[in-house]
Amino acid sequence: MNRKKKPVRRSVGRPLVETITDAQRRTLEAIRVHIDRHGSSPTLKELAKVLGLAMTPVNESVRQLIRKGYVTRTPNVPRSLAIVREPESDRATGFMSIGLYGVVAAGQPVLADENRLGEALVPARILRCGRHFALKVQGDSMIGAGIHDGDTVIVREQPLAQNGQIVVAVVDGETTLKRLHFGSDVIELRPENKRFKPIQVTSEAEFRILGVVVADSRQWTS
Repeated sequence: MNRKKKPVRRSVGRPLVETITDAQRRTLEAIRVHIDRHGSSPTLKELAKVLGLAMTPVNESVRQLIRKGYVTRTPNVPRSLAIVREPESDRATGFMSIGLYGVVAAGQPVLADENRLGEALVPARILRCGRHFALKVQGDSMIGAGIHDGDTVIVREQPLAQNGQIVVAVVDGETTLKRLHFGSDVIELRPENKRFKPIQVTSEAEFRILGVVVADSRQWTS
């Protein structure tokens, strides 16, 4: 008697898993912030410290993020975590409103009410963590970095910054937008235009960082 052969099932690749737990989302955000600030991915020990957790749950969150297709890691290569996919709910079409501020007069706080121009509507995906404000750019000292006169930059408020980041800083009462550079004996705020000279911050100067630029309006309007 001839028996019918059962159809052979063809295996298919595992579909990407969309679900992500709160713990995994926090881990993913911590990885993203570390890469943004330092230019490299964190170690598991650094992740555990930031998240306030033991190594075991952090390692498990990373393992699940890799399994679900959000993160990749090269075996035996340190600091090789890379975000390759965002949670569906974070792949934003949504927008959020933040305060928009204008050109700052000497001696006037950048976030003073009288300097507020209104609100800026920006993609929610740009506002990752912390407080942000938008600043209208005047002048072309940063055109080499793609920031032009009349642009709006999004600034994450923070008093510290890494070498090479573009910052909004106050030097002796005047606010400026420049790239931060730490020299051996001096701090410089460098323009991205050869027509402008760097601002040297001496030990006698009143200097503070208001925040770090995380986006320019051209990134979401072009």
